[in-house]
Amino acid sequence: MKKIILLFLVFINAAVFGQTEETKTEKTRFNFFGGIESNSQWYTNDIEREINHPEDPLRSNNYLNFNLNYGKWSAGIQGEAYAPNAILNYNPKYNETNVGTWYVNYKAAKLDVTAGYFYEQFGSGLLLRSWEDRSLGINNAIRGGKVTFTPTDNLFFTALYGNHRTGFDVSEGEIYGFNSDINLFKMLKIEGSDLSVGFSYVGRYEKTDEVDPNFDNLTNAFAGRVNFSKNNFYLFTEYNYKSDDAVLYNLDINNDFVKPGSALLLNFGYSKKGFGMDVNFRRTENMSFYSERVPETYTETLSTSINYNDKIMNFVPSLTKQHHFNLANIYVYQAQAQVLVDPDTGVTKAGEIGGQIDLFYDFKKDTKIGGKYGTKIAVNYSNWNNLKADYVLYPPDYKTDFFGFGNRYFSDFNLEVTKKVSTKATYNFAYINQYYNNRLITGASNVIVKTNILAFEGDYRFSKGRAAKIAVEHMWADNDRKNWAAILIEYNLNTKFSVFASDMYNYGYKHNPSILIDDITDPFEIHFYNFGGAYKKGSTRIAVNYGRQRGGLVCAGGVCRFVPPSTGLGITLTKSF
Repeated sequence: MKKIILLFLVFINAAVFGQTEETKTEKTRFNFFGGIESNSQWYTNDIEREINHPEDPLRSNNYLNFNLNYGKWSAGIQGEAYAPNAILNYNPKYNETNVGTWYVNYKAAKLDVTAGYFYEQFGSGLLLRSWEDRSLGINNAIRGGKVTFTPTDNLFFTALYGNHRTGFDVSEGEIYGFNSDINLFKMLKIEGSDLSVGFSYVGRYEKTDEVDPNFDNLTNAFAGRVNFSKNNFYLFTEYNYKSDDAVLYNLDINNDFVKPGSALLLNFGYSKKGFGMDVNFRRTENMSFYSERVPETYTETLSTSINYNDKIMNFVPSLTKQHHFNLANIYVYQAQAQVLVDPDTGVTKAGEIGGQIDLFYDFKKDTKIGGKYGTKIAVNYSNWNNLKADYVLYPPDYKTDFFGFGNRYFSDFNLEVTKKVSTKATYNFAYINQYYNNRLITGASNVIVKTNILAFEGDYRFSKGRAAKIAVEHMWADNDRKNWAAILIEYNLNTKFSVFASDMYNYGYKHNPSILIDDITDPFEIHFYNFGGAYKKGSTRIAVNYGRQRGGLVCAGGVCRFVPPSTGLGITLTKSF
């Protein structure tokens, strides 16, 4: 491995030197690019919150990547440093300075070959997706080989093999994959509409220590999908099936609890000028899928997701509105792909069923509602339920009703009105109603939280890049920590420099522990303040903030990471070159 890295660095050095020499006489054949990212936190004591900073209060996650293109060839390497430790509640396997990923790629007109670490997604990702999200601490790149063959513009084939990245090592479980996509209508030269079909296979091979297993070492998963569009209408549907595999029970596999998994996804919509509609329906059953069956046990604070989302093979995001208002992100829904039959708490679930609908409408200019500049309305509703099933606690088992709806996990209804009142000023009003069943979602306290949120946001643009924004929010909640109020003020001094200040305040709790959803020990009726600024020039951006982090979930793209309560200084630096 060290020889490969050394050879790669020598290759980069030679390429860069060669580029320097060539630029004077001929057009360069090399393209060299990369990026730097550093996220640092200095955790401090907070007497009011009774928080003591952790050991090694100064922590940072740092990434440096280099990429080089030469004709049809490209190569890249990413170094990572978590020094002296990763920021709080990251996967503890990120604990050193080392090479994280590397790759070599050859890409021709019809053939694309990669060796090393790579990212891939088949279809919607419900069977296979490997990706990196540094804010969530996810990097489940596959180390191995991938070949993509495109014999025509309408035929696409991909085959891959490898092992998941886990920290600075790879998983014991092996991943096999094949994917095909065929654009039928273009192949048959049918005009006016578009129809494509796809098929995927994913295999996970892991030897088990069970003496007489009731499942195979190789778990097979298949998917078929159809994508159709005509004029302003589109439709996508996909069905996924996973063969029999042991179900996790108390973070271990149960040889007597073996079930298949499945997922059905349907998305359709219609759009034209001034109007849009998008509808999603999804049903998942036992679709928790990892390259190693048994999760590892860590001594640090447990993540709300198994193994800190380490070695996760598929992508099952929550299909709900991704709110930009702070208070709407306190009670966040996480997709329920796993099975739980818990005789201690009586909580039983085998997946989820539900969906969401988005409606958009633009009132025309110079109308009674549209006014001089027009008015935009967006309505969103999502609802997610447990699968209706007959559950057995001893021995654990279940039998589902395929289209049956069980108890509700979560729902979110929201309405947003955006009004431009002048060439410089825009207002946004929002109403949000949420339902959060904590017992079913987390398996913890038997509390249901119902909230109503009102929010206002105003933007004003001055001359020469100056701009200001203010957001004011209030939440009424019937349980947990009760009510919240929040304010955010941002000001751009120019196109390069901006500052902000925000505060969230919790009030109304009457010292009744039975209505709390968790044991986070933050005091009540305190201010969660935060302030800072950012400077951007070219491809370089540096941001600094100081304040209090409320304990809870941080989400991106429907996938979440738990962050503990903390107070401190944060510095982020990014640069591309």
